[in-house]
Amino acid sequence: MSDAVEALGMFSSLRSEAAVQVLEEGFLKHPQVECPVIHRFGPGLYIREVTIPADTFSVGHRQTTAHINIMLEGRVTMVNEDGSHTELRAPQTFVAPPGRKVGYIHEKMVWLNVYATTETDVEILEATYLDKSPVWRAAQADTRLLLGADIIAENRADYLAVLAEFGISHELARSQTENITDQIPFPYDGYKIVVAPSELDGRGVFATAFLRAGEVIAPARLGGMRTPAGRFTNHTKEPNAIMQRVGDDIYLVASRGINGCHGGTLGEEVTVDYRQALRLTLKGI
Repeated sequence: MSDAVEALGMFSSLRSEAAVQVLEEGFLKHPQVECPVIHRFGPGLYIREVTIPADTFSVGHRQTTAHINIMLEGRVTMVNEDGSHTELRAPQTFVAPPGRKVGYIHEKMVWLNVYATTETDVEILEATYLDKSPVWRAAQADTRLLLGADIIAENRADYLAVLAEFGISHELARSQTENITDQIPFPYDGYKIVVAPSELDGRGVFATAFLRAGEVIAPARLGGMRTPAGRFTNHTKEPNAIMQRVGDDIYLVASRGINGCHGGTLGEEVTVDYRQALRLTLKGI
């Protein structure tokens, strides 16, 4: 806490993008706190909800547009672009201009960024509304937890074994994955996941907030149509989730605790055993 307060004072003397990136680079060298992100959707609306614990120095991504901000909980000292400080206490609702937010969180903070949009793909939304700095991108590349070639190969071999067990060719499986005629977006709700590039294969589903064992992560198939969870959830020999049937629909459910975002870095990839998923889909059990 004392280091963060000292940094806040030093930073106030020069509030520029160059100064922000210097500060960002320094803090990225330290362990990152858990900061759950929940993506909420409604008609023509996307809400990005982030929770940041107390005694945390936060450097946000640059927002590209003016939009509504809602502070539901907490107390934070913000550093303004002229170096002055502003203390915010929840509840607060205001329109913020484009730019970066930098501040020290005194009390656990829950903050909502509200965007008027019909887009539901979180990757597209973040690319549209958040400008992530070169410093941040480099740090993510340097600190990314690699699975290792042997683990990837082992899971790849088991994936092929699953296809053989069910008499499905790799070409057929790939064509079904790439088929978009049976795809639908997630229904309006809040989700703790995002689709992103995966080391296992192509794209995968990643946790952005902690998922407890037994928690419903997202619908995977509704009315015979696949959601992103039904299309992009990858296979592993030791999965952390299962597919579960509810009536005629199928849901992705956590089978153990799954870690979410820390300091903006994505959490664990959500995976299933395709054997279990295929039995559920093909036999309806």
